[in-house]
Amino acid sequence: MTKLMEWLLFATTFLAIWIAALTGNIHPSLVSEWRPLILLLPIISLFLFGLYAATVVMYRVFTFNNCEEAAIELQQQIKEAKAFLREKGITIKEN
Repeated sequence: MTKLMEWLLFATTFLAIWIAALTGNIHPSLVSEWRPLILLLPIISLFLFGLYAATVVMYRVFTFNNCEEAAIELQQQIKEAKAFLREKGITIKEN
């Protein structure tokens, strides 16, 4: 099951329970007592999802690995490419 399918399953389940609670199909006396909270539940859920998404993005940015070996190899390849182009008569403007 892909992440998309997991999120769609969760969203569908949440929406079905929320609509059932709004229409009073789930314990009507309990729904009338908690109706203001039930009405705001999608907004609260959207806020919590945004908070979760921002936290995941920040965590992955802060724990991003640097690959020093690959950077050195890439710099060497750039030098080799510049030398090859100079041999062919192409001038390269240096920064």
